[in-house]
Amino acid sequence: MPARVLVAYASKKGSTAGIAKAIAKELQAMGHVAIVAEMKDVSSLEGYDALILGAPVYTGSVMGDLSGFVSRHRDALARLPVAAFTAGIAPVYPKTGEVKTFTDQLVAALHPISPVAVTMFSGTLDPKLLSFFERGLTSLLQVPTGDFRNWDAIAAWTRELTQKMGLAASPKN
Repeated sequence: MPARVLVAYASKKGSTAGIAKAIAKELQAMGHVAIVAEMKDVSSLEGYDALILGAPVYTGSVMGDLSGFVSRHRDALARLPVAAFTAGIAPVYPKTGEVKTFTDQLVAALHPISPVAVTMFSGTLDPKLLSFFERGLTSLLQVPTGDFRNWDAIAAWTRELTQKMGLAASPKN
């Protein structure tokens, strides 16, 4: 029987949403049922066998929606295998922060839940979508812009994750 996995995310400019959809697509290719939803739209975790959470990094910290989601669903989260990812520019431009700092923020936001895995993916930085302040900061720090998402790395993490979550590959019908 295929596992039902919720991939819930927060996304400000669409990069994290794209990663969440890629994770769901990989899960579906493995024969699982994957539902993608914004964290703010999730009212219940009933009926899911596992949960993957994603949140972007902005101005040096993981976006706050994650802590609120964990608070709202604390009891249900204690019964599910949970993994989390964040997306940002740090993997391609370390001057914006250490990857470990952001993955540690993920773990802290999930507390007291112990995730089976956390990671940080490279995201996108599109100057056209930035505020005046964000464009100025990006320019001042000489942060590279573009789409840095590594779809192969995202798919590989997802495949490894299913084993860590105890989700056996399910034949597609």
